Amino acid sequence: MSFTFKKLSIPEVILVESKVFSDDRGFFLETFKESIFINNGIEIKFVQDNFSHSQKGVLRGLHYQKNPKAQAKLVTALRGEIFDVAVDIRQGSPTYGKWVGEILSDKNHKLLYVPEGFAHGFCVLSDDANVLYKVNQEYSPKHEAGIIWNDHDIGIEWPIDKPILHEKDSRLPLLKNAENNFSYTRDK
Repeated sequence: MSFTFKKLSIPEVILVESKVFSDDRGFFLETFKESIFINNGIEIKFVQDNFSHSQKGVLRGLHYQKNPKAQAKLVTALRGEIFDVAVDIRQGSPTYGKWVGEILSDKNHKLLYVPEGFAHGFCVLSDDANVLYKVNQEYSPKHEAGIIWNDHDIGIEWPIDKPILHEKDSRLPLLKNAENNFSYTRDK
């Protein structure tokens, strides 16, 4: 198999590792293969790719889109290194307000699957980083929302002290005050 799938401490968030084929020319790897993802519980149709370039210390997030335009994401760092975070914002979830984070880089080639109902953000640890993420819904400005990066109730352990923020991200609300229409439903 060309992928391994690891459920994290919040089991809906999945770390994906791709088998890397290396030789003296460089390397090759797959970043997505629908049939394998479906066989591993990620049945998703991606409709838009987003690409960002950021310098060291930039923190983007914590972002999400509300229903009915909620987005699931598959995130990877094509260049550089990021600390990527997903926060469960599904009301009634046993992991509501909890977070998971992973280092994604051009060296480890890991991907993070962030399902709908989670806020997402990342900070850049290398001199700069190129980040690509696939989403299952197109961007919808009227459905966009977010949570402040340093919400003490969430307690994300960011590996940077003074992030570079977009002015809009610096004014995001706490989770307890955020617009949120997600609710947890237990799979049967």
